[in-house]
Amino acid sequence: MLAGGLFTDLLSVESQMPIALGETKNYSEDSQRVELVMIDQSNGAADRVVSIPEARLRRGGTVNLIGLPFRVAIKHYYANSEVKMIASGEAKTERVADHGVGAQVAVKEIPQSTAVDGQDLKSAVIEFVPTESASGSLGTWLVSEGLGAPQTFPFAGATWRLEMRPVRYYKPYSVTLQKFTHETYPGTDIPKNFASQITLTDPAHSVHRDVLIYMNHPFRYAGETYYQSGFGPDNQSSILQVVHNPSFVAPYIACAIISLGMLIQFCQHFVRFTRRNNAARAK
Repeated sequence: MLAGGLFTDLLSVESQMPIALGETKNYSEDSQRVELVMIDQSNGAADRVVSIPEARLRRGGTVNLIGLPFRVAIKHYYANSEVKMIASGEAKTERVADHGVGAQVAVKEIPQSTAVDGQDLKSAVIEFVPTESASGSLGTWLVSEGLGAPQTFPFAGATWRLEMRPVRYYKPYSVTLQKFTHETYPGTDIPKNFASQITLTDPAHSVHRDVLIYMNHPFRYAGETYYQSGFGPDNQSSILQVVHNPSFVAPYIACAIISLGMLIQFCQHFVRFTRRNNAARAK
């Protein structure tokens, strides 16, 4: 049981899938981790996505990305930050970026949140350097969760989208939200039940099925468990909690071992009792 708890803590991955009515998604997001993504939008059929994980951003330095026409120099990483627009006339405010919307934004590093429900605002200052040039720069950019919208820039015949976003876990199947139901106790705003009617499509395994996920009734598929976690403020969207836990069978194995041990113990006592009883009768 203790080993199962340890493996669960080390191996399990939790993420969320916010999904609107009629929307189809094939990924969930980890709200505790971020990644810097550069997306080549020149191909209309499919985007090319290259990401730098948060752990690499923390180390700083220069990142060489195979197949990309530029390198990424990480000037500074903010584990928690405060961003605000620079008002006209604020000459003393230091600008950390010279390209994109970040050139009009001031960023300040603040201590990381220690609250249970606290959320850090992660930011970074980066510079793009062409790989085919010994010198030169494509500018310094501020990327942050607080900017609210991605930035774009053209280079090498492509349009690149730049964004700091939660880490995404892509699935080999898709989920479509067909219906969402939110029930409350009469005369109150206290949730009584909320449920999501989804359609799961997995072409690789010829799966196309409707599933109802509601409170205390999760859905398991492909090693992941979907729980009804919450809903949007307009009741037009649902939030599904997605849990990948390779050691989920450990508690069942532990309970089976405990039950077997109790059965063996009972049998041993029963055999000793029977022998003593037979011996007493023989006398």
